[in-house]
Amino acid sequence: MDDSALFADPCALHALRVARTRGTAATAVSDFVVRSLPPGRNFLVAAGLEQVVDTLTALRFTEPDLDWLEHGAGMPADFVRSLAAWRFTGDVDALPEGTVFFAGEPVLRISAPIGQAALVESRIVNTLQYAILVASKAVRCVQAAGGRRLVDLSLRRAHGVDAALLAARASFLAGYDATATMLAGQRFGIPVEGTLAHAYVQAHDSEDEAFAAYARSCAGGCTLPLDTHDVPRALERIVRLAGRLRDGSGVRIDAVSIDSGDLAAQARLARGVLDAGGCRDVRIVVSGDLDEYRIAALVAADAPVDTFGVGTRVATSADAPYLDCAIKLAEYDGRGRRKRTPGKESWPGSKQVYRCRDDDGLIVHDTLGLEAEAVPGTPLLEPVLRGGARVRPAWSLAHLRQALRTQVASLPPALRGLDAAPPLPVLVSPGLRELAAQVDRQPR
Repeated sequence: MDDSALFADPCALHALRVARTRGTAATAVSDFVVRSLPPGRNFLVAAGLEQVVDTLTALRFTEPDLDWLEHGAGMPADFVRSLAAWRFTGDVDALPEGTVFFAGEPVLRISAPIGQAALVESRIVNTLQYAILVASKAVRCVQAAGGRRLVDLSLRRAHGVDAALLAARASFLAGYDATATMLAGQRFGIPVEGTLAHAYVQAHDSEDEAFAAYARSCAGGCTLPLDTHDVPRALERIVRLAGRLRDGSGVRIDAVSIDSGDLAAQARLARGVLDAGGCRDVRIVVSGDLDEYRIAALVAADAPVDTFGVGTRVATSADAPYLDCAIKLAEYDGRGRRKRTPGKESWPGSKQVYRCRDDDGLIVHDTLGLEAEAVPGTPLLEPVLRGGARVRPAWSLAHLRQALRTQVASLPPALRGLDAAPPLPVLVSPGLRELAAQVDRQPR
């Protein structure tokens, strides 16, 4: 991801300039909050924190940035030169990635001099919003798949390179098994899988020739497409090729893929032909605009599918392509602040989320309270940065995946389904209500 500090709104630079000119260095405390859940969602999944932390610790104004600010944006030379040494020196507390959360709960809290906080606000919203959106959609696909494998195919349809990488990571965090984005494999250690392109098959004079050449070029197993031309004929050719490959060379056909037509019917046909031809170990992969609802329908129809390839509808979160989210000031110079606009009200003060569970470990409710207040429950926001530096190592994706599985299992059963359920109660502590009342009594 781009670490240039110019990934910001113009008003952020002006705020930074005013803060410097006036000598304003008081600390601003702000919360990233999703104000409401998208339709059909019963919970959201915290994701994207590591990308935010990596960016904040690396954020710099480069020489080209400084040159453009002075000569392109017309900012004063003395202010521009002062930015050469700019570094983020604030504190960050956040929900660990893989934590399930609900509307109105702070996902991330940033405490920093107000100019710094203004500069990084847009980047934080941009990164967290997308990662949460994809992880929260992807985990629904994991729930719908009922233990069957999922592969991220968002590379070609995600809205840009960074989005494709974030989607691959968020999907793997949510429980996917692999990605088709090789760069995500390199950067995040995600297993990489793919299938033979239809264009490669079409470039050969015969399907037999294309299948054999590709299979023998793969060091291990390969996945071959059935629906470039004709599924029944492709199946016959694959069965014959599989027989010829049983020569001890290690070359094998791992799976066949289908991305068009009646996926359930095609999968049943494939399973029957493969089993009859002695290819019971060849898996069936289906794709083609899949989402949690289409996956659930295929599972309900008992379609013999081993792996679902999911891309477009998750990478774009097609049914809910954005979150109603924002960063809002909660405290400045030690005094509570809050927005009071109807429909966009925010809670003041440095807050914590406290989670209460029953004797079986199921979540009963969350409570939004002040950080210094005695509130029953387990506090969820954890220290991440202090003075701009990490206070703990990054968790591995394997750890985060397991944490999310545990979190989802702790949800009340109704909230784990695909249908909308009554929301989990998010209470507000007495201390927080009192602070809000005090802020409201102050002159606006």
